[in-house]
Amino acid sequence: MLFRKPACDWLIVGLGNPGDNYARTRHNAGFRAIDALSNKLGIKVDRAKYRGLYGQGQYKGQKLILLKPQTFMNLSGLSVMDAANFYKLPPERIIVLFDDISLDVGRLRIRADGSAGGHNGIKSIIGSINSQSFPRVKIGVGAKPHPDYELADWVLSAFRPEEEKLLGPALERAADAALELLENGVYKAANLYNGSK
Repeated sequence: MLFRKPACDWLIVGLGNPGDNYARTRHNAGFRAIDALSNKLGIKVDRAKYRGLYGQGQYKGQKLILLKPQTFMNLSGLSVMDAANFYKLPPERIIVLFDDISLDVGRLRIRADGSAGGHNGIKSIIGSINSQSFPRVKIGVGAKPHPDYELADWVLSAFRPEEEKLLGPALERAADAALELLENGVYKAANLYNGSK
């Protein structure tokens, strides 16, 4: 009897920290983008496996896994590695949505690959799957208000009400960008969404 690999074309991961006290923080923009995507596609992300919460569904004939690692940010790669290994997916088929302090709130940037850029969740993924070659959708959460502000305090702070107004539409666009990426490639998605607000 031939072994059939589990059916999945894409793994789409949103980064964040589990728990209600982190839900509205800057570092959880990736979780919230996955929530926007799950609502758009009607995929519930509520099943526990791969050291995370996940859901399965389809988009235009492509089979998707949506994943929210529950390991806390610094160990996100363990969850991504578990899911990628199970579905035998190469890094190029793993799309990661996450917060970026180098972008203004509401702006997006799509990249085909690259270094962690100081983001511990991305650093963990690169170390766990031994590759930088996974596409990503960066979601702007704004820079620290002044250089002496502790980075950890900043990314674990909540958005101000006026920022939330910008973030909501950006999360919807981030979800759209991930779908554009898997359907038409990184460069088309980047042309449409890079810098958008």
